[in-house]
Amino acid sequence: MKITAVEPLVLGTSWRNLIFLKVKTDEGLVGIGECTVQNREEGMLGSDPFDIEDRWLRMYRNEFWRGGVIATSVMSGVEIACWDIIGKAVGQPVWRLVGGRCHQKIKAYANAWYTVERKPEEFAKRVKVVLDKGYKAFKVDPFGPGGLEISRKEKDLSVAIVAALREAVGPDIEIFIEMHGRFSATTAIDLARMLEPYHPGWIEEPCIPEDVPALKKVAAHTQLPIATGERCFTHFGVREVLESDAVDIFQPDPIHAGGILDMKKIAAMAEARSVLMAPHNSNGPVCTAACVHFDFATPNVKVQECFDDFSEGWVVDAVPGTPRPRDGYFELPTKPGLGVELNEDLIRAHPYKEGFFNMWEPDWHMRQFAKK
Repeated sequence: MKITAVEPLVLGTSWRNLIFLKVKTDEGLVGIGECTVQNREEGMLGSDPFDIEDRWLRMYRNEFWRGGVIATSVMSGVEIACWDIIGKAVGQPVWRLVGGRCHQKIKAYANAWYTVERKPEEFAKRVKVVLDKGYKAFKVDPFGPGGLEISRKEKDLSVAIVAALREAVGPDIEIFIEMHGRFSATTAIDLARMLEPYHPGWIEEPCIPEDVPALKKVAAHTQLPIATGERCFTHFGVREVLESDAVDIFQPDPIHAGGILDMKKIAAMAEARSVLMAPHNSNGPVCTAACVHFDFATPNVKVQECFDDFSEGWVVDAVPGTPRPRDGYFELPTKPGLGVELNEDLIRAHPYKEGFFNMWEPDWHMRQFAKK
């Protein structure tokens, strides 16, 4: 069997453009992959060529993914599609081909639910939709647009949002705190101290992801678990972070880190250091499927991120067969390959969109909410 063509399909959504791949073969089997790369086109367009410093920030800081992500994302998307082809060829789900089942179910956590006005009472009201959908865990970014440091007023507001959420959901629901790599070590340490009474399950990317010494400093000054790794690419690119002993939960993304097989290599490296895995997935439904197959075949997986319940309903409809959490957990996929297909008519009905938010803008929560 040989690959004969790779065809991209772009689905525009309110959060980002999703890029799916169809990998075709000379035997008629078609594999489905995904290589979504958030907002990479936004950094250059519309900038004044005289504003060099500003444009550099737009192209590096504001663009969430760093470095050679385009190449690794395409590699990852094709690799995942090939696993889909292999599974279809042998009539087996992908999880069975990459190690076999080692979990009864996989806990899911909700993301993308909090596009509301940045007030504690609004977050507390909105989180009810997470509980109504059966989730036992969720993630939130309560912070404004600050970088490296933020004012005491901003710190107090951010912590008040988390306090309101804890009061709304009770002690048994896990709350994960997303920091998006904004802060200096000193700022992150202060925020961690302020957040400790609300028992978050982790603080995520407290510092610039490339700054491993800062990450180690934060870990040395807080009892809260540290999560990071979504902007690490391939098993060659994760060693320094894992060897820092600063990480409790590692979060590579299968459609950026190299695909399912490289995720298995990364997970083995993490397991050797007693680090749990929580694969990143703020992408589309094909990535959800890839994550779930990886999760069931990987011993040290803690929890799986899920955006799908909080995107437009037709996003999941565009990928029939997408795994969906039930009562807060993913169940074992049973269909051959990834178990998903693409509704190409629906994808064509929602083409590429321009003009997404970024977290460095003032009131970015409300800006995104207004786009819904």
